[in-house]
Amino acid sequence: MTPPPREPADPTVARRRGRGRPRDEELTGRLLHGALDLVAEQGLGRLNADALVARTGSGRSGLYRRWSDMSSLVADALTQEPLVPEAADTGSLRGDLLALFEPWRHPLTSAEQTAAALLGPAAHDDALRTALDAAVVEPLAAAVAAVADREGHRGRPVPDDRRRLVGVVVQALWWERYVTGRPASSAAEVEEIVDRAVLPLVDRT
Repeated sequence: MTPPPREPADPTVARRRGRGRPRDEELTGRLLHGALDLVAEQGLGRLNADALVARTGSGRSGLYRRWSDMSSLVADALTQEPLVPEAADTGSLRGDLLALFEPWRHPLTSAEQTAAALLGPAAHDDALRTALDAAVVEPLAAAVAAVADREGHRGRPVPDDRRRLVGVVVQALWWERYVTGRPASSAAEVEEIVDRAVLPLVDRT
């Protein structure tokens, strides 16, 4: 049996459907940023559907269509925000390390405050631990490796043991800034951190 001919597509309907996706993306963004703000302000334990709906003006259905629980939502929110800068090539080892520590010259963002709030809960929550790894641990390791590789290309190879030590120290400094809520540092303070705590670990002279 021959199927009946299809009606031509209504361009008005198509346009209406096309406008739906940006609204969905806008709502997703509001929920993600709202979750970061609430955790940063009040901690993970105070984040719930009621608080997030009130903060963002969304509906519960929009929230639960996207995430099954608050941990998954916060994990997604955290990985949307870059917390570690890419390893810039400034032409020198010291300059590269100063560029890596550039975030220290600014107050903690909501995402950074959220990362700090998740350190305890992440010990018992795989989704949160994975999110912290993706947002902080892995980018920091990649940045340190890129700086060390670049130093090697300049003719001053960094031994593996020193690479590992620099990575441990940089990560420890990063977490210390988060958990203490360290205020914005001056350029001189950042230079002192790099010159006294990090550069000596790489300098082989």
